[in-house]
Amino acid sequence: MPFLGKDWRSPGWRWTKTEHGWKRIIFYGHDMDDIHREIEFTCDDKENLFVENICELARVKMRKDFYNHNTKSQFVFRDKWIYVQKGSTKERHGYCTLGEALNRLDFSSAIHDLRRFNYVAKLFQLIARSQLTSLSGAAQKNYFNILEKIVRKVVEDHYNPRLVKELLQDLSATLHSLTLHVGRCVLVGNVNVWLCRLENILKWQQQLNDLQIPKQMCSGMSFSDLPLYMQNKILYNLSDACDIINLGQATPTLHVLSENRTLWKRLCHFHFSDKQHSSRNLVLPKSDSVDWKLMYFTLQKRYPMKEQYGDTLHFCKHCSILFWKDCGHPCTANDPERCLVPISPQHFIDLFQF
Repeated sequence: MPFLGKDWRSPGWRWTKTEHGWKRIIFYGHDMDDIHREIEFTCDDKENLFVENICELARVKMRKDFYNHNTKSQFVFRDKWIYVQKGSTKERHGYCTLGEALNRLDFSSAIHDLRRFNYVAKLFQLIARSQLTSLSGAAQKNYFNILEKIVRKVVEDHYNPRLVKELLQDLSATLHSLTLHVGRCVLVGNVNVWLCRLENILKWQQQLNDLQIPKQMCSGMSFSDLPLYMQNKILYNLSDACDIINLGQATPTLHVLSENRTLWKRLCHFHFSDKQHSSRNLVLPKSDSVDWKLMYFTLQKRYPMKEQYGDTLHFCKHCSILFWKDCGHPCTANDPERCLVPISPQHFIDLFQF
């Protein structure tokens, strides 16, 4: 016979007084009797027909449902790393999932670091394309909460809206396919919750479409005031073709610099190998008459481009631990630096493919 009782492991609310008012503290609660006292729930006449302990269980369930469906706060883990386990051993049983890693690695704080923003956005885009249904319910809620923070940061700081638009477009297409064609059998939770999330995505897309970057009124030196060789050097340090094209639309001088054959040739050699250049499927003219801009977009359709990020997650081969390099991890290797491997967003997904 199953035992029904209060679960002391369920989360509760605690408040602390700060200079700016009362702030809620999230923790793993132990005193469940003091939790949610500010929320008043009443049983209707039908519930009052039950005995007192059954009615109490109903109230506890209502409080738990209220917390699960309305909170946007996440548990704060002290350790910003996670042990990646793919099988059972004598010492450890079970395995690590993608959703668990998503909850433990503090992506919510990572989006506020400009070095990690593009990395997190690209990772979320890959999850939206193929891994959304593999996340647990808590991980899915965490995913959409972080996604809301990403959109808010773009709206406030005007940082890389194009990447987030692509992310929302892929996520919207996936949810349309799951909710309208596949059905609720592959979704965790009520299908109405997913329809509500789809409405939020449409609202975020509208916010980004209406986003207008104000012209900065600065009396100092602007980009166009720099010498031509400095402008050209800045263009040579850009690795995204869209950024080069958009920058070339600013002024006629930048347009001439952005059409430089040498610039596009270096971009081709940066993203693609010589073997890909000499593919037998490509008919190359003589080197002095190659349209390197056209060559770049032709290669882009055939091969993946080289990814470049300011900061990435790292994997320790000695400890099998995934972590942010700035946060560190408890490593027992003699030379920890030699055991570290940078993890790309796609490699992160592949780590949890069983």
